[in-house]
Amino acid sequence: MIQNNPSPTLEGLFRRVLARQPELTALIDPVNKERVTGLVPKRLTFEQADRAISALAAHFIDAGLPANSVIAVQLPNTVEFTLTVLAAHRAGLIVALLPLLWRQAELTVALNRSGARAIVTMSKIDGVSHADLAMNAAAEAFSIRHVCGFGNDLPEGMASLDQALATPSATTRELRQDGRRAAIVSFDVTADGFCAVPRTHLHLIAGGLAVFLESGIGQGARVMSAFAPTSFAGVTSSLLLWLLSGGTLTLHHPFDGEVLGLQLEEDGCDSLVVPAQLAARLGETDLPSRLPKLRNVIGLWRAPEQITSSPAWTVEGVRLTDVYLFGEVGLFGARRGPDGAPMPIQPGPHGAPRHVPGSSIAGETLITPKGTLGLRGPMISVAPYAAPPPLSDATPPPPPLDYVDTGYAVRLDRTNGSLCITAPPSGIMAVGGYRFLSQDLQEWAKRLGQGALLTALPDRLSGYRLAGRAQDNARARDALSGLGLNPLMVEAFRDRTNRS
Repeated sequence: MIQNNPSPTLEGLFRRVLARQPELTALIDPVNKERVTGLVPKRLTFEQADRAISALAAHFIDAGLPANSVIAVQLPNTVEFTLTVLAAHRAGLIVALLPLLWRQAELTVALNRSGARAIVTMSKIDGVSHADLAMNAAAEAFSIRHVCGFGNDLPEGMASLDQALATPSATTRELRQDGRRAAIVSFDVTADGFCAVPRTHLHLIAGGLAVFLESGIGQGARVMSAFAPTSFAGVTSSLLLWLLSGGTLTLHHPFDGEVLGLQLEEDGCDSLVVPAQLAARLGETDLPSRLPKLRNVIGLWRAPEQITSSPAWTVEGVRLTDVYLFGEVGLFGARRGPDGAPMPIQPGPHGAPRHVPGSSIAGETLITPKGTLGLRGPMISVAPYAAPPPLSDATPPPPPLDYVDTGYAVRLDRTNGSLCITAPPSGIMAVGGYRFLSQDLQEWAKRLGQGALLTALPDRLSGYRLAGRAQDNARARDALSGLGLNPLMVEAFRDRTNRS
């Protein structure tokens, strides 16, 4: 049982909507979910979602997971992800977000770094046995005590959460809501390496409000999210938008263009959350005639340095909001004006929405002494990015900073004084949502023997793309797979021979 408290939490936001309109459709699965996971798509009202959340929370409590312990989640963009996150919070747990691209090597590091006591996954996602990946990673993480999953043909030793939903337990736990408690842990890569970033409920709500208020999404909105939820930006732009609007969340497992259009039309979505490059492509089509109910598009930029050179948004009747993402550090949004050009970003405090004078402070941008962009504000978790204390006791530690250096190079535009983001962090590569140190590529290539090369090439759509060369590409792929590396690195050594 959860006691009410003035401090807002995700659980509290959900219960508010549940109390007002329990019969409203809350969550809608991707229409191609059966192909992706082998499970039949679901449509849940808030009342049905509440029962499912309670059943999953009871399972976690019955499994012996103590309050404030970490539960790792590697799930696709389906209703199971949303239900699991809210169930974990109802059970008093902290959710560690595991990207779907991660394989055994990264999973093991993340589980050990976060001290996770349990892991939740899906039996198969897009033909990959994530259940086996979870079992293998859990075997190398000493803290893991419980492994569970959704789907068919789960391996021996993995508890079925579908069974927990079918035969729910009535177990509850006495908890007091407190937005200052940790809610999630996401993972970032900095110049110093792998970094676990914990965030409270208040951090998440602040991030969600920044996107919600800037985009102008109304109450009762029908939102479709086609962005992977396994990051701070993914959670705030889907789960938080849904809870703050009190409407319906339609999910799309990225990415199938035909399925996306079908879902938008059938579910009558008025708001769409997508990677920014996809938003630009949609803007080139006749959106108003194909999707007459669509009013808002939120484009998430994993490579924010590309925004200023992006084409103007000229879709009549549909507003575009650019959301600048800086890894797991933070984000801010800027709705485009009537001319369709990206809005200038001024240094200093910014509100949400930006165009309303005196609106609440969403955060602050600044230029650091290094010439990079710094962020501070209610969504920023400073401690994980702080410099480590000096090794010598004789040297006093530097004073704590109230901002985080994103590492993105920035300068002031002389004409209007706005910020110009010019380059991503030095030494850090990003392929879509996957970030890694450039030196890691060299280390992995060394394991493949003499003559092997693994490099990152600039790419307009994803920031970078990986390319590899070895004396035997097939053997290189097998070797990288055996090391537990993710498919981006493995497929860098695909054969490119042009067979005519």
